[in-house]
Amino acid sequence: MPEKKPGKLTMEKLVSLCQRRGFIFPSSDIYGGLSGCWDYGPVGIELKRNVKEAWWRSIVQERDDMVGMDTSILMNSKVWEASGHVTNFKDPLVECKECHLRWKADDLKENKCPSCGGALTEERMFNTMFKTFIGPVEEDAAVVYLRPETAQGMFVNFQNVVSTSRKRIPFGIAQQGRSFRNEITTGNFIFRSREFELMEFEYFIKPGTDAKWFDYWVEERLNWYLKLGIKKENLKPYEHPKEKLAHYARSCTDITYNYPHGWSELEGIANRTDFDLKQHAAASGKSMEYFDDENKEHYIPYIVEPSLGVDRAILAFLCDAYEEEPDKDEIRVVFRFHPDIAPIKVAVLPLSRKENLAAFAKDVYKTLRPCFTTHYDDTQSIGRRYRRQDELGTPYCVTIDFQSLEDNMATIRERDSMKQIRVPVAALKDTLLAKLAGEDLFVLPEGGQIWKE
Repeated sequence: MPEKKPGKLTMEKLVSLCQRRGFIFPSSDIYGGLSGCWDYGPVGIELKRNVKEAWWRSIVQERDDMVGMDTSILMNSKVWEASGHVTNFKDPLVECKECHLRWKADDLKENKCPSCGGALTEERMFNTMFKTFIGPVEEDAAVVYLRPETAQGMFVNFQNVVSTSRKRIPFGIAQQGRSFRNEITTGNFIFRSREFELMEFEYFIKPGTDAKWFDYWVEERLNWYLKLGIKKENLKPYEHPKEKLAHYARSCTDITYNYPHGWSELEGIANRTDFDLKQHAAASGKSMEYFDDENKEHYIPYIVEPSLGVDRAILAFLCDAYEEEPDKDEIRVVFRFHPDIAPIKVAVLPLSRKENLAAFAKDVYKTLRPCFTTHYDDTQSIGRRYRRQDELGTPYCVTIDFQSLEDNMATIRERDSMKQIRVPVAALKDTLLAKLAGEDLFVLPEGGQIWKE
């Protein structure tokens, strides 16, 4: 029998594993799905929550120059007229003359249909905002849009936040929320979807300091990914040339990631200057000026905006954490998630389903559950359960065996090294907290033992 060898990650492998282990499912799957829409399963929603919480903690909780908001998905349509979205939020569309599939022209490397090779029509512009109506009658006066970004909600609330938070420039407003874009083509799993979540913040600064703050935030955002375990070689900044900048931007740098389909944008950091606040001031007739108490001057702030799609971040964390390695005659598949974002922190595994052992294990599980996202698994052999937890990315497994009934101790198995220690049950919670915070496995509590090196 030929020896099995670790293989390279492909999108097909990742999609299969995510569906099999409850990370992500196609939306409306029993009806054949809906292109560009995805559902997060029991494991995936925990990963998603952890990524969002890690971002919020880093951007809002740990800083004194940032506040949060949660603005409405539906806004007055004048917001989108003032921002330029109604006239400028468009993609070039082409259609195949043979199979009639439609494509985003910017994504095509050749002037022929990627599906059948047929000739393409001339480009035409397509507005990617979803349009709907408020009220029972569909008329122009009732038109509203599903927001394609969260930024505008923060811009139009600038004065509200200044007057209520008492923040002084430089400061930022952060938001996480759903957005919608009627993409011409979707694909590459959750990389490009029609319904997605964004994590954005608008950092308001004094004009003339924008270059300094722009460079600061590019570095800060790169470091955030590194702290959460993304490999440095898989991240690369890309500076947009002047001729390709958006109409509102003075400069823009993308943090790109080496996905299975190639290097693509993970997060964008833009110097939006004072474009947005000036547009809304002119359209609404409301002042967007800021009064600087220290220098006794009025000005409209410049804005630096880092914008990150939650789903693209999750896809990057999934790809980066995925590894295959030889395991006797098999291949071990493991997600090496950073503990902060791992969907399940601890799994409790009784060696047997026998009543006395199961009762002991369930007591341990109940003790740990308030402290961590904890999984109880008593199905199949212990080896298969370890492999299952590896595929879920669980950093630590706690094994309860028959000896536990005698010595009141449990085994902790580390995901990445597969090494094990044995500790008193009374010390389990504090030991696991320390390990999840980065303590070496072999730093033992009182009464602990090295079990398997």
